Amino acid sequence: MQKVLITGGAGFIGSNLAETLLERGYAVATIDDLSTGSIENIRHLKGRRHFSHTNESIFNRSVMAELVDAADTVFHLAAAVGVKLIVEDPVRTIQTNIKGSEIVLELAAKKNKKVVIASTSEVYGKTTQHLFHEDSDLVLGSTSKSRWCYAASKIVDEFLAKAYWKQQGLPIVIVRLFNTVGPRQTGRYGMVIPRFVDQAIQDEPITVHGDGTQRRSFTWIGDVVNALIGLSEHPQAVGEVFNIGHSKDISIFELAQFVKQIAGSQSEIVFIPHSEAYEEGFEDMQRRLPDISKIGGLLNYKPTLDLGEIVERVVAFHRAGSARAVTAD
Repeated sequence: MQKVLITGGAGFIGSNLAETLLERGYAVATIDDLSTGSIENIRHLKGRRHFSHTNESIFNRSVMAELVDAADTVFHLAAAVGVKLIVEDPVRTIQTNIKGSEIVLELAAKKNKKVVIASTSEVYGKTTQHLFHEDSDLVLGSTSKSRWCYAASKIVDEFLAKAYWKQQGLPIVIVRLFNTVGPRQTGRYGMVIPRFVDQAIQDEPITVHGDGTQRRSFTWIGDVVNALIGLSEHPQAVGEVFNIGHSKDISIFELAQFVKQIAGSQSEIVFIPHSEAYEEGFEDMQRRLPDISKIGGLLNYKPTLDLGEIVERVVAFHRAGSARAVTAD
C-alpha cells in the first residue's frame, strides 16, 4: 500500500486530495496547523482505516521528520493562501512558503522521498502573453508592492525544489495551480467564486474588485486532484513543472453576472477599487490563462467541467451549508 503525506491536508485542496487518495487505496497522513485550513474539512475522514491527521505546524521539524519518513510521497500543499491574507500579512506569507518548503525538501532528501510541490499561477506575474507556458519568463512588479511577495516566495520554492533535484537527485514534481474551485473552499481570504456565491445566495451586493475586466480561468477541484495524483505516479513527471488549469477564461464582471443568474439572486453588482479592497497601489494581472498542452501530452489531462457546472455545484454546496446552519440554530 502506497503511503502519502499531505501538508496543508485540512485545506480546501488538501482535504479533497486526501479523500480521493483514500478511495484509491492509499494510506494517507495529513498535517495542518489549521491557520487557514479547517478540521471540518477532514472530519468525515477521521475514523477511516489508513487515515491519520496531525494538528501541528510543518515548522515542527521532529514531527515532520517522522511523517516524511513514513511516507512514500509527499504532497506539499501547505502555504499562505489568498490575496487578502498575502497583502495583510507578508511576513507570514514569506516565512510559511519558503521556510516550510525548505523543511519538507530537506527531510525528503534524507530518505529520497518523492515530493509534489504546489506552486501557483501567480509566479507568471505581469506576463502579458495570451497563454502562460511553463517556460515563459516570469515578470513581477516592484518590491514596494506586497502583492508580489507571494509570487516571489513560490518562485524561490521552485528554484529550491529544482536544486534538490539537480544536486541530490530528489524526485520532485512542481505544479503551478491556476484558480481551483469546489466544495469546502472559503471566500474568507479573497477566493472569488465562493465569495460571489455567498453574496448571491444571501442577496447581498456582489463585490467586484477593480473594473471587472480582468480575466481568469477556473478549474474543478476533481480535475486538479486527478492531475496531482497522475503526476505523482508518472515517472516522466519527475524534475518537471506543469500548469494545472482550465483552457477557457471569463472576465470577473461576467463571472459576477453568471453567478447571480445561476443562483437566481436579486443581488446588485458593485465595483470596489483595488485600493479599497486590498491596499493603495495594488497591482493585478489582466489575464491568467494556462497553456495545458504539457500535462495534456503526458496524462491526456483535460478539464471535465465547464464553468456553468462548476458554479452550479458550488451554489448547491453553499446552500446546503446555509440550510445546515439554520437547522443547527
